[in-house]
Parts: sequence; C-alpha cells; structure tokens
Amino acid sequence: EVQLVASGGGMVQPGGSLRLSCAVSGFTFRDAASAMSWYRQAPGKERELVACIGNPYGYTKYRESHRGRFTISRDMSKNILYLQMNRLTAEDTALYYCARGWTCSKEPDDWGQGTQVTVSF
Repeated sequence: EVQLVASGGGMVQPGGSLRLSCAVSGFTFRDAASAMSWYRQAPGKERELVACIGNPYGYTKYRESHRGRFTISRDMSKNILYLQMNRLTAEDTALYYCARGWTCSKEPDDWGQGTQVTVSF
C-alpha cells in the first residue's frame, strides 16, 4: 500500500523558513513511478504545483515564482521527500501536499494528507 505522510508545517513569520517532509512507504524513489511533487492549495484558490523531482537523475521542476526560494530534495536511503522554503510571505500560506506520479509532467496518482503552512505576524 502506497502511503505519503507530510509533516513540518506550522506558523512562521514573513521572511522566515520552514522545511516540509514527506515520508513514503509502499514504494521507493528508485522505482519508475516515483516522480515526487509538492502541491499547495490556499483558501479559495486552485491547487498548484510547487515543485517536482523525478527520475532519472533527480531532475527538478519548479513553479517559476518559487524558483530561488524553494528547494525540493529527497533522501534516497530514507525515502523522505523535502521542501525547503525560505523568505516566506503571506502568499505562501496554504495546505501543502506531497504526491507521487510517473513524471513531473502529469497529474500525480497518489497524494498525502497535507500539512498546513501559515505565514503571519
């Protein structure tokens, strides 16, 4: 059974940083269908891709507005996906989901439960 468990969300002040984690089971990052993504959904808005990392070679894809502030990475030995978020603003407030799919160009097939990030004074 595929499981994705996201954690690391919380409340942070503008300009701060957070690192989200997503522990996976039921597959490994070396599997063919293991393009891993972070999505987010803010209240009243559509869900949007934040970043994706896929095989081969761990190529990465970012929403252009996040490039330079957010970094996606993965620990191949622990099967944990990360999202390092820096210089956070109120616009980054959202529920963040990790997800798994075949490639970074397609909608993921499996989703985690989400972790809330709130950026506020």
